[in-house]
Amino acid sequence: MAHPIKFGTDGWRAIIAEDFTFRHVRALAASIARYLKETGLAARGLVVGYDTRFASDRFAAAVAEVAAANDVPVYLCNRPEPTPVVSYAVLTQRAAGGVVITSSHNPAPYNGFKYKSEYAGSAAPEVVAVLEERIRVHQAAGQVPRLPLAEALKQERVQLLDARPPYLAHLRELVDLDRLRASGLTLVHDAMFGAGMGYFTTLLDGGRTRVINLRDVVNPNFP
Repeated sequence: MAHPIKFGTDGWRAIIAEDFTFRHVRALAASIARYLKETGLAARGLVVGYDTRFASDRFAAAVAEVAAANDVPVYLCNRPEPTPVVSYAVLTQRAAGGVVITSSHNPAPYNGFKYKSEYAGSAAPEVVAVLEERIRVHQAAGQVPRLPLAEALKQERVQLLDARPPYLAHLRELVDLDRLRASGLTLVHDAMFGAGMGYFTTLLDGGRTRVINLRDVVNPNFP
């Protein structure tokens, strides 16, 4: 029997196909959609992102389908992105919140569900308590309404979002990248098969600094 969905330090994590299933992800998405409607935030929309773990993109699509069916506009990232990029997109889109399908540092068999509030940080304990109560209701109900992704895109209830350029632009405001490019350093970046692949190459391209990338391909097993 599946275990109750309980948020930990930053969201919910579980083993794929054991507890982390499409049914549970959809129930959690429906809980968030209901919360946003009850608090009057739904019209601002929900940013949905994902990492490079097994089926993360499909779980993210499932979240988008449920939110769209519940009249919550969705900004669905068009590629895997690190959690800070999705959080920043919540701010740039002035969204009601964000969901990231990721299990952070957990082993490959795991995946997870992070919810970011409208301020782009982790949800407050009182919000988590409401969501966990709503989840139980939706789990008991079984299936939740969902709109197939292709139809949601056609109706523009879901929009694909390239969250990377605004985030890179923000980094350029914080860091003297011209100085780093001109330094002539050799930087080794181990992406660990994760969503951060390509970032350092993009940021430091065009100068004397050389970037050597390691493990910069998608590999859900990340051995």
